[in-house]
Amino acid sequence: MVRTSDVILILVAILFPPAAAAIITGCSCDLLINILLTILGYIPGHIHAFWLIYRKMQAEERYGNGGFQYMGNGQYEPIYQAPGSVPPQQAPYYGATGQ
Repeated sequence: MVRTSDVILILVAILFPPAAAAIITGCSCDLLINILLTILGYIPGHIHAFWLIYRKMQAEERYGNGGFQYMGNGQYEPIYQAPGSVPPQQAPYYGATGQ
């Protein structure tokens, strides 16, 4: 289901793809990638922005509105875990102190 906010995001992506990427991802590597793609050619910046919008729409369908957080590289994870569900695997910690 396409929401009004998604339609506005698509219109922003048509006019200026980095603005749409900034709205979706904040200040992240995806924003830098989108800026570089837009500088190299306007169409690659559009494709990347539309891909980010598509991934956000998938996360909204899967986790509900506002029930997810952006992890980078088009990946989302739920904010809240359902009771009895298995949490996702955490990456190994390589710091000076253990967890």
